[in-house]
Amino acid sequence: MKLFEYEAKDLLRRNGISIPVGYVARNSEEAEAIAQEIGKPVVLKSQVLVSGRGKAGGIRVANDATEAGSIASDLIGNTIKGRRVDSLLVEEKLELAEQFYASVTIDRHARTHVVLASTSGGVDIEEIAQTNPDTILRYWVDPDVGFSTADAVGMLSPFSMNDNVRRNFASVLSILYKVAVEHDAELVEINPLVRTPSDELIAVDARLVADDNALFRNPIFREESFHRGEDTPREAEARKQNLAYVDLDGDIGIIGNGAGLVMSTIDIVELYGGRPANFLDIGGGAKAETVKSGVILVMSKPEVRAVVINIVGGITRCDIVAQGIVEALNECSVRKLIVVRMMGTNEEVGASILRQIGITTYPNMEEAVAEVLKL
Repeated sequence: MKLFEYEAKDLLRRNGISIPVGYVARNSEEAEAIAQEIGKPVVLKSQVLVSGRGKAGGIRVANDATEAGSIASDLIGNTIKGRRVDSLLVEEKLELAEQFYASVTIDRHARTHVVLASTSGGVDIEEIAQTNPDTILRYWVDPDVGFSTADAVGMLSPFSMNDNVRRNFASVLSILYKVAVEHDAELVEINPLVRTPSDELIAVDARLVADDNALFRNPIFREESFHRGEDTPREAEARKQNLAYVDLDGDIGIIGNGAGLVMSTIDIVELYGGRPANFLDIGGGAKAETVKSGVILVMSKPEVRAVVINIVGGITRCDIVAQGIVEALNECSVRKLIVVRMMGTNEEVGASILRQIGITTYPNMEEAVAEVLKL
């Protein structure tokens, strides 16, 4: 789950990190009113879940309220890198003395969190790594020990900065680690973390990506104030039904039981020259209702011309899957070609059920995929 900038900043503010004065506007009138209230030059930032907004024209500066309203009219309703702009974060324009980079992410190879800090903030961390690798510090955290402000102060010792700024920077890093652990974040990032002339450190931009698998223990992300702006309408509907679904840009629907099996099916479809339209994992031991919901969801996508269903029955019963397919077809107003590979528990019963409605099952996914592409 990706948070919008204003959501990530608000979470950091709740944990003690300073952010600029600002509010969200959803039309030009609101943007003008916010700028009027702030009473100084403002920055209008498109709230879209893509990187490089500034380079794409999604971040602009207004010197007064009237100009803010005009800029908002230009931005709201337009698209940035294919994402529609529905809201803007309007916040005070700060005087910058220095820009830093701070983040906590997960090093999957090391199986732990890694804290990153740089004195070259304001640009992509990948660019920093290529042009100024010596300006990036990394600290791999021992999960049994954690990461304290004292650890952060020691980490920052190679940087040339006064003690007050170093302590403030260290405090920000320790808070980022705390937020990452408490909210199961795959990434918490501030770029840039700005030092003002008074040595205050303020998060001018922020990102947070939470682990979807841990949302159940993070009720804060289920609040109405948090939105899943990266979801397509179909992905949002799938989430309501507890289906593991991702939209892709092809025309062959993919359904399977198990993420690895679904990914393998996608690979075979592409290998045989097809274009997958989605990823849908019904999971192990799926009930007929789950199967029905998944089939209806995939067939509801206008671009889908055919559906490949790949089932390896262990705890998943093939006869239950077949029953779910039958129920889905009985409810669907639009039917599309379905090809099924089915093997395992109650395989023969499931195949028999599907034969009664004219669907042939195949013993392996290669044959099933080849058949659907031929048809």
